[in-house]
This record gives sequence, structure tokens and C-alpha cells, in this order.
Amino acid sequence: MRLCNVLLTNTMIAGATAIGLAALTAGTALAQHVDVAVRSETASVDPHFSYVATNKAAVTHIFDTLIQRDQNLQLVPGLATDWTHLGDGVWELSLREGVTWHDGEPFTADDVMFTFERAPNVPNSPAPFGQFLSQIEDAVVVDDHTIHITTRNTSPQLLFDLAEVPIISRHAGEGAATEDYNSGAATIGTGPFRFVSWTPGQAIELVRNDDYWAGPAAYESLNLIAIPNDATRVAALLSGDVDLIDAVPPDSVEMLENSDEIDVWMIPDVYTAYLHMDTNRTDTPHITGSDGEPIDNPLLNRDVREALSLAIDREAIIDRLLHGLGRPAGQLAGEFMVGYNPELAPGAYDPDRARELLADAGYPDGFSMTLHGPNNRYVADGDIAQAIAQMFERIGVDMEVETMPSNVFFPSASNLDFSIFFIAWGSAQGTAWHGLRGVLMTHDAEQGYGPSNRGRYSNADVDRLTIASMSTFDLDEAASLSAEAAALAFNDYAIIPLHYQMNVWASRDGFEYLPRQDQMTLAYGLTLDD
Repeated sequence: MRLCNVLLTNTMIAGATAIGLAALTAGTALAQHVDVAVRSETASVDPHFSYVATNKAAVTHIFDTLIQRDQNLQLVPGLATDWTHLGDGVWELSLREGVTWHDGEPFTADDVMFTFERAPNVPNSPAPFGQFLSQIEDAVVVDDHTIHITTRNTSPQLLFDLAEVPIISRHAGEGAATEDYNSGAATIGTGPFRFVSWTPGQAIELVRNDDYWAGPAAYESLNLIAIPNDATRVAALLSGDVDLIDAVPPDSVEMLENSDEIDVWMIPDVYTAYLHMDTNRTDTPHITGSDGEPIDNPLLNRDVREALSLAIDREAIIDRLLHGLGRPAGQLAGEFMVGYNPELAPGAYDPDRARELLADAGYPDGFSMTLHGPNNRYVADGDIAQAIAQMFERIGVDMEVETMPSNVFFPSASNLDFSIFFIAWGSAQGTAWHGLRGVLMTHDAEQGYGPSNRGRYSNADVDRLTIASMSTFDLDEAASLSAEAAALAFNDYAIIPLHYQMNVWASRDGFEYLPRQDQMTLAYGLTLDD
């Protein structure tokens, strides 16, 4: 057994210049085939269908971005080799020459322009990509390998955003719908693996792209296998049926650490678990009075939201359900992120005060509601939802719990089908304003603000400060502005932060795996010992 507990440091892999190059050339031994078991399968192979980590991870094997992030979230060259701010919000991007699509066609600036047109406009997207292109006012092709982009705000935010958008080809994607990507008809990328097939509920089959610009993968073919049951996934690793698993359940970590045949890899996560609430509608779908009769939405009341936060014993959840692999959270940003507000402490546990607040708010006898959540997306997510419901019961709120697979949960949450639900947000950009823009800004599809604000919280001052934080080159100023915005939102209990978790993977002995803070399971980070 080898335990790799990676710390948050910018020197984890010294000299890494690109995701692909750092991972793909890490080992020299070759394998014919690798099987990777993942807890949550993608909802689509369309690279712009949903900004959810499981979708991002799956399509990142096939498609590249202009700018990539290494395992420490640092920006590194991808399909763009360098970028220069020319002034007045104008950026020049130099594109990598000699790159070909999987069908042999050359990659050019025209493909980038097509991506910018298509990415924000995918029908029925449960988590749209528009937010990452919302800062672009204009984009112009200078030549086949140079683009000029003019932004609405003079800030470096564009670089963070471009690292989120997979680049697709015009010749394969023009006129293509999500179904064409799922079938493989349009699934032509520049990434380290070529698409073979996807069987929903089973596996994505991929083969190596021998012409990958950062060097070929260490094995010829790869299956990304969906195994949502934790025990079954661990058993598959122990039996040798798969080579790597993600989302190792906390109660299995010690057992795997003690196995001579298994190596465990972990790193602190950028994801923050929280409760999102309907703070917009008077008539909300899953809340009634304690007598079962309709009532106005009590979650519109800040004191009720605070009471729910006070009812949650975060330490007990971390100790009993995460087996200590987590930390209480008082905001979306982690303490290592730019803009983290050290004044926002994790919520206290005080059920007596919670009951007082409910009574003062006009609910001395409580009310009834249903807590929704996924059961195969986050560590112990179904169990955590049940535990929180029990804690709410103790302060007089009658509870039901309904959990479901993540590919059902996310579209329903985005459709505003829930009143309160368990979810998590990860700022892979490493900035506090990423979460503020995505989760807490007033929902504005046209501007790309609040795309994951599924409770429709709205605060003009939070909006103003967040936009200001994204509109400056001064990182200290940006951090101060976002910390101020966070204080407004979290003191208002816009959402209820719960905890930060650890990302844990396990592999068969003989493999090396490069864990990532952003929770993505990227198989080209799996190599063999020399």
C-alpha cells in the first residue's frame, strides 16, 4: 500500500507545462488497456451540454480547451500557446500550430469562433456554459492561428473562463445536436483519446490518439465504467476488474490503505457541500404547514434559513459519515482561494436557538418539507441528506427525503423542481468570485450570471460587488470585493454551507495516479510505474 496525501502546493509536479504533457509522459511502461470505474457517469458526451464535473471529466478525455489547468488549478497552455493583453480589454491568443482533429482535419481559429457561437446556446442544458463567454464583447480571427478577443470588462477573468470551454470543430459540429455527440457522429476532438462509443449506464469506450500534441497516452484503450454503488466499485478494484476507482467511500479508505495490492491517492477538494433553498417563490412545491395545508414559502424568511443552519451538526456529519475526511464550511470558497473571507466562520450548532428563531418567525409548530439531493454524485450524499433531515426533525420540521441519480437530479434542480436540496459547488478557477457568479448572483441567462442559482436568490449589492471583483487586474482589490460580497450573501443565509470534502481515488498497485483538486477523474493522469 502507498498513500499519497497531496497538499495544496504549486510545486506538486515541478515543471508541468500542460495537463496532457505532465500526465501522459509521466511513465514509460505501456499497457494495452485500462478500466476506470467512476461513481457518477456523464449525462452526455456533448462537451457543452452541462457544466458539471462528471460531464467535464468525461469530455476532457476527448476535447481540449484553449487554456488548461494543471492539478493545482494553475493556468497552463492548451490549444492556445500564449496570451497577451494588448490593452483596453483586448487579448491576443496564439493558437497551437500543427494540431489536427481526430479525423485528420487541421485545427484553426475558425473552430474557436464556432465554439464561441455554439457553447452558450445548447438546448435543454441543465448547467449552461454561457457564463464563461459572457465577458466577450467581440472576437476576431486575425489569421488561422491568432485571435483577438475584446472583453466587456478590463480584467484577467477571460483567461480563467476560457479554461472551462471545450473547443469543438466547425466541420463536425455545424448543425449537430446533443444527440449527434452522444452517438459519436460529431464527437471529433483534439484530445488524448478518440471516442468509440457510449452506452448510458455502462461505459464510455475510448482509444488512444497517437497524434496527440502533448504526447500519446501510456495505454492503447480505455473504458470509463459507471459503477454508482460504492461497495461494488471497491470490490471491482480489489478483484482486479478495474485499475482505478474514484470517490472512494470514507468507510473503505482505511481498509484500502492497509492492502498491499492497492494504492490510495487523495487531495483536498475545491468543492463545498451546501443546501440550496427556494428564496424567490411564495408558492414553493414541497413545503406545507405541519397540518399538510398549503402555506407561503417559509424559506423566504431569513430567520428560518438561519434556524435550519443552526440545526445542522456539521462536525457530526464529518466524523460519522465522512470518517473525518472533511472540514466545516462557512462559505463557498475554500481558505486557499483568492477572495476567501476569513471572517465567515462555519455555522454553529445550536438547536435550541434554532427552535427560538422558528417560533419568532411564526412557526412554533414547524412545517413540513422534502429535502432532495443526488445519491451518486458527492461523498456520502444520500446519507448526508438523511442525516440533515433528522436534524431538522429535532427542531420541529417534519421531513421527507428524496434522492436520485445525478443525471436525474441536476436537470430537475435546474428546472426549479425543488424547495430545498443538497448539492455542492467547486470553484476550479481557484477564486471566490467564481462561486458568487455561478451560484449567488441574480439569475440572468443573457449575461451568463447565476447559471447555477437554482434557488433564485437575488441581492443587488452582491451582484454589484461580484461584477466589480471580476473587473479589475488588481487581485488584492478583487479579493476584497468578493469577500465583501460573500459576507452579504452568507450573513443573509442565501445558501447554507456545510463542509469541504477530500477527493480520494484508489488504484491497483503498479499504477501511479495524479489526483486533482477539481474532483475530475482524468484517466490520462493514470500511468504505470517504470
